[in-house]
Amino acid sequence: MLAIDAKELTKEFKVYQSRPGLLGAFRDLLNRQYRTIRAVDGINIEIEAGEMVGYIGENGAGKSTTIKMLTGILQPTSGELKVNGFDPHKQREQFVKTIGVVFGQRSQLWWDIAVQESFRLLQKVYQIPDQEYKQHLGRMIEILEIEKLLDQPVRKLSLGQRMRCELAASLLHKPKLLFLDEPTIGLDVLVKENIRQFLREINKELGTTILLTTHDISDIEALCSRVIMLDKGKIIYDGSLTQLKKVWGGGRKVLLEMEKEISLDELQKRTADLSVHWESRSPRQYIAYLEQGDGVSDLLSRLVQDMPIMEMQIEEATTEEIVRKIYQEGIPVA
Repeated sequence: MLAIDAKELTKEFKVYQSRPGLLGAFRDLLNRQYRTIRAVDGINIEIEAGEMVGYIGENGAGKSTTIKMLTGILQPTSGELKVNGFDPHKQREQFVKTIGVVFGQRSQLWWDIAVQESFRLLQKVYQIPDQEYKQHLGRMIEILEIEKLLDQPVRKLSLGQRMRCELAASLLHKPKLLFLDEPTIGLDVLVKENIRQFLREINKELGTTILLTTHDISDIEALCSRVIMLDKGKIIYDGSLTQLKKVWGGGRKVLLEMEKEISLDELQKRTADLSVHWESRSPRQYIAYLEQGDGVSDLLSRLVQDMPIMEMQIEEATTEEIVRKIYQEGIPVA
């Protein structure tokens, strides 16, 4: 069963367009002009139950609009959409019982009451039986280590403490699908790793489908095997992180430090038959950028015999570098 099935999903907004000057303002009073913006442009998404998928894009790419349609907040302009078998907008009451949502910059907990009181209110909202509620909450308290936070008002919690409580609140009713929007924003490294580990366990134990939107690519690498990239309302890549690195990684980077200065001309001459670009960091430090297809062994076979190499380091392009390159250079991924 598909957790998310979107076909040609589109959302348009009419935006008021003001005219300049006093005369323009007067004319706008009598005859307003509008233009149509297509925030999401005919996207197709299929996510299987139990998948953990990263949904990324620059600001204004259409991520938030997509999430609002998937959660039933906005109604699509056109296209077909089923989430957990429901139409999110038309069957909202039944649908919301099957999803959980965590927004890094918004809270679903009541600010001035103790965390455990917020949990009890959510138990009543979702009509969770007492025994099931106690058992499941106890498990999350143990994994997330929030027992000492239960009697504190939410406003007294640090950001990391609040995010752990937000996660527990979003999963009280055991939703089939969890939407995470910047869940680790502003958190330190240790808290981030604890939250990531919790999400892995929930996914494994309960089979919870997770859709993660974030600007922190390390979250995607730690949790998701698949990534969907959005740009200007269109999906430009939908596939595995492994394939993304393989196709668009741009080869490897080899850092060399020599015992003495070597001219760039000499390095280029020795590697003329390879697709390699050389740069000099200092009189004795050089970087070789290898194109996809040429291996490090090919490069070194031409250098190691009589070149005074003192130290060598091999690096691959990170996922963050690849994603940044795609958005900056407009690489046609799909």
